[in-house]
Amino acid sequence: MKILKYILFIALGLIAAVLIVALIVPKTFHAGSTISINKPANEVFDYVVLLRNQGNYDNWSKQDPNIDKKYTGTDGTVGFTYEWKSKKVGDGKQVITQIDPGKKVEMNLFFNGSETANPSSFVVTPIDSVSSTVEWQIDGTMPYPFNIMSLCYDMNKDFDAGLQNLKRILEKN
Repeated sequence: MKILKYILFIALGLIAAVLIVALIVPKTFHAGSTISINKPANEVFDYVVLLRNQGNYDNWSKQDPNIDKKYTGTDGTVGFTYEWKSKKVGDGKQVITQIDPGKKVEMNLFFNGSETANPSSFVVTPIDSVSSTVEWQIDGTMPYPFNIMSLCYDMNKDFDAGLQNLKRILEKN
C-alpha cells in the first residue's frame, strides 16, 4: 500500500511541476523561416498567394497526406478560407486578410476550433530580376497549460522544411 502512495505522490508532484513550469513559459510564440529562390519575385508571389498550393510544400501536409480540406471563396483574394481536419496534425482554418500585390500575403490561422487569430504572412522580396527571398512566419498564442509544448516542439523546423519544398517546386519549373 505504501508503494501506491509513493507512486501517487510522485505522479501528483510531476503534474504540479509541469503546471508550475507552464506558468513561467511564455504564452506567445513566433516562428518562421526565410529562403532564397532562383525565380523572379512575381512568379514566387503568384504561387504563394494561392492557399491551395500550400499543400504542395507545407510540412504539415507531408505529415498527413489524408488531411480533409475545404476551400471557400476565390483563392488568392482577401477572405479566401482554407479549413482542414486531421487526426495527425490537428484541425484549423486559415483566412487571407490582406494582400500587398507582388509583395506580401497576410493570413489569420485558427487552430483546433479556437477563435483566437494567429497572424501569419508570406513576404516576397526581389534579390534581382531572376531571384527572390521568401519569408514565411507566424505569431500567436498558446493557452495555459498547453504553452509548455513550446519547450518540446520547434515550429521553425516545419517552416524551414516547407520553404525547402517550395524552393524545389519552383526551381524545378
